[in-house]
Amino acid sequence: MQGIHPATWLLAARSLRDFGDAFVAILLPVYLLALGFSPQQVGVIAAASLFGSALLTIVIGFLGAHQDRRGLLLAAASLMVVTGLLMSMVNNYALLLVIALAGTINPSAGSVSIFVPLEHAVLAGEVASLDRTRMFARYSLVGALASAVGALAAAVPELMAGFGLAQLTAIKLMFLLYAVVGVLGGVLYTRIPPGPAGPAPTKPAALGPSRAIVLKLAALFSLDAFAGGFVVQSLLALWLFGRFNLSVSEAGVFFFWTGVLSAFSFPVAAWLSSRIGLIKTMVFTHIPSSIALALAAFAPTLPLALALLLIRAALSQMDVPTRSSYVMAVVSEAERAAAASFTSVPRSLAAAASPALAGVLFAASFRAWPLLICAILKITYDLLLLVQFRHLKPPEES
Repeated sequence: MQGIHPATWLLAARSLRDFGDAFVAILLPVYLLALGFSPQQVGVIAAASLFGSALLTIVIGFLGAHQDRRGLLLAAASLMVVTGLLMSMVNNYALLLVIALAGTINPSAGSVSIFVPLEHAVLAGEVASLDRTRMFARYSLVGALASAVGALAAAVPELMAGFGLAQLTAIKLMFLLYAVVGVLGGVLYTRIPPGPAGPAPTKPAALGPSRAIVLKLAALFSLDAFAGGFVVQSLLALWLFGRFNLSVSEAGVFFFWTGVLSAFSFPVAAWLSSRIGLIKTMVFTHIPSSIALALAAFAPTLPLALALLLIRAALSQMDVPTRSSYVMAVVSEAERAAAASFTSVPRSLAAAASPALAGVLFAASFRAWPLLICAILKITYDLLLLVQFRHLKPPEES
């Protein structure tokens, strides 16, 4: 398979990973509730998984500037395999909490992952500045489409139940599938050339001249992530189950369409950013999506709530490729892995706090509050981002 661009293998691995993350994000609350745990305990598990991802991402950020990124990606894929195997065998809550903390379970079915800083650094080193945003849009597109298919796969346990298989057994088989996905992703990572992407500096740096910019971005991104943690996909599914008695298969179909809408918003984001800039694209698409989420919190009927959430899905992720591209653009090449990590870690840490709070609100029957809090905080983040960074432009906009 000579001549295939390294980014192609990485995009394929991202697709597999997001496929697995998507069905796990939907099935996780179903699995935990079936084991007899409360919504508050579901929130704690989600928080632990995000907090664990943050800690691992800190380590990855430092190692990514000095170590072979392919080797680190293979190690992360191995951890994904172990996580799936353990989740399929464990029923004890304390042990599940440990697995969530130390493993790769992703309740957000998105970009909160130890894989992300490494993949971002590899991608940024493979393309020119003018093509960078399009590459990140492609990266997000394939991941979102895979997530959409993974959301449909979440209905498999319900289908298996029709053939007499117990629900818990069927979900455990899906965790085994998650482990298989990790194996296949690892095979794809072996196709990436060893060593850091691009020419390595004589003395690799973590963060240098761009430190102040990265720290300011990290602070803002952490606010956005804290807000998003109130409605990670597992908790949004829990809200739909409790508020409208949605079935798992119906939730799978809904999240399929949110994934499709998100996927096709990424090329639009790349096109829009080439005309109005990366920062304006992030802000001017994010605010309407937050308004739709706030309205959904008070929707009296299921069709209206789903319609508003679909509008949100079509807009809310357009900042993903543009944000990734912006971070890679405003730092030096030697700082890229560390910058991706230092902007991801606060996101993961901040996002880890809010699912537990959302679980408490759900348990207390304040079901609309997590969605409303998320919307208000995200709009605040957008306005602050616009004020702070509208004048700091990437090279292609200068």
